[in-house]
Amino acid sequence: MRDKLKKIFRRKNLVLGGMIVILVSVMAIFAPLLAPYHPIDDADLMNAEEPPSSRFWCGTDSQGRDILSRIIYGSRISLSIGLVTQLVNTMIGIVLGLTAGFFGKWWDDLVMGLTNIMLSIPPMIFALAIMALLGPGFINVFIALGLTNWAYSCRITRSQVLAARSMNYVIAARALGYGKIRIMFTQILPNVIGPIIVIATLGVAYAILLEAALSFLGLGTQPPNPSWGGMLATARDQFFTTPWISVFPGVAIFITVLGLNLFGDGLRDILDPHVTRK
Repeated sequence: MRDKLKKIFRRKNLVLGGMIVILVSVMAIFAPLLAPYHPIDDADLMNAEEPPSSRFWCGTDSQGRDILSRIIYGSRISLSIGLVTQLVNTMIGIVLGLTAGFFGKWWDDLVMGLTNIMLSIPPMIFALAIMALLGPGFINVFIALGLTNWAYSCRITRSQVLAARSMNYVIAARALGYGKIRIMFTQILPNVIGPIIVIATLGVAYAILLEAALSFLGLGTQPPNPSWGGMLATARDQFFTTPWISVFPGVAIFITVLGLNLFGDGLRDILDPHVTRK
């Protein structure tokens, strides 16, 4: 156990990324306790566009709302959308990739054809197309992003299954009379889950960026709800006069995505057997 902990703590990217992810998660969970003001109700035009100070650490926006409080509450939206949508994407990718790699034949051709189509379409364009059909809104963002980024998980899962289905433990399971579904989910999936977890972690960061982009374009979370992308959108015309309104939400997005990417990269170093460990 001690040796495993030493290996983990030697991965600086994993440790740093994990600290950032934990910090943002704590901020989202305990937002009502950490935020000094309410992100919507505590608007005071008398305090509009106040620069950072001891009272408002990150300043205020054009409606006198505390930016720090809105960033703290905005972490709830970003993390919930990132986690839920990537969970849906990963589940879709695992089911399609697992069955395509295991059964092969026409089903494999169909799934890979659909995967190639999805990979040929930029996720942002696909999400915009769905949002154009459904309209802007918080729930519609979940639906759009939950159907956008599953192709990577599907391809990775399929490639891992193709390598695993000829392993001795799968052959032994067949000899013992295990059914196909049981072999897939109890023998193959636990042995190929490592790379899928890494892809899912990186996908959360990408989903957060997509949500911020949709909110920036006015198709995501609607005002006055505190969304990091929406905060950037409302402040884009004031960047040179009141830069703090857009800088701090941008920094929040950058740090969160950086932390998730570092954490995912560190997980890859730990879980991937082909990575040389020091």
